[in-house]
Amino acid sequence: MYNTKTIRRHAGLFTDMAERLGVDLQEAAMRGQIMPDDIADGVLRCTGCTDPDKCEAQVAASGRLNDVPDFCRNEALLTALKDTN
Repeated sequence: MYNTKTIRRHAGLFTDMAERLGVDLQEAAMRGQIMPDDIADGVLRCTGCTDPDKCEAQVAASGRLNDVPDFCRNEALLTALKDTN
C-alpha cells in the first residue's frame, strides 16, 4: 500500500508528463477519450516506477515533449491520448 505522499508525487508526475505532451487529462475525460478510472490507474502505474527522480528531472527540464520517454510506465496510455489531440 502506498502512502499519501507517494500518491501525490506520482499524480503530479503523471499530470506533468501528460501536460508536457500536450495532453490535458481532465479535458480528455470530459471528451470521453479516457475514463476517470483510467487516470487513477495511470497514477497507480506511475507509483510502480523504479526511477521517479529521472522522470521528475526530465519533466522539469522539458518545456514540451514530442514523445513519451520509453521508461514511462504510462507510455501506451499517454501516446494514445497524445495521438488523439
